[in-house]
Amino acid sequence: MEKIVKQTLLYDFYGELLTEHQKGIYEEVVLNDFSLSEVAEAYGISRQGVYDMIRRCNKILMGYEEKLHLVEKFLRTKEMVTEINRLALQFKEEGEIEKIEKIQRISQQIIKDF
Repeated sequence: MEKIVKQTLLYDFYGELLTEHQKGIYEEVVLNDFSLSEVAEAYGISRQGVYDMIRRCNKILMGYEEKLHLVEKFLRTKEMVTEINRLALQFKEEGEIEKIEKIQRISQQIIKDF
């Protein structure tokens, strides 16, 4: 997964668990694409301090994902729902019972995962 997409997903799921200070710096650099220098000046810290904060936040967010697997489950569920939609359309076009059974298996797996 592309680094920025991964960082954004991790932040979407776990960002509220960061401190306000961490969230502010992380959002400016990762989500708003400000430079380390711009953020350092705005927060009155060094560029190295901003860089260290981003690394620390990434480590924290990855730690939550390693424990909770919410992003992994979300991506897997998204894939399964996409497959359900594809199969439903195909079934509608062809009228095949096998596809309905596969749709049922996938939907049961989604329910089980939650």
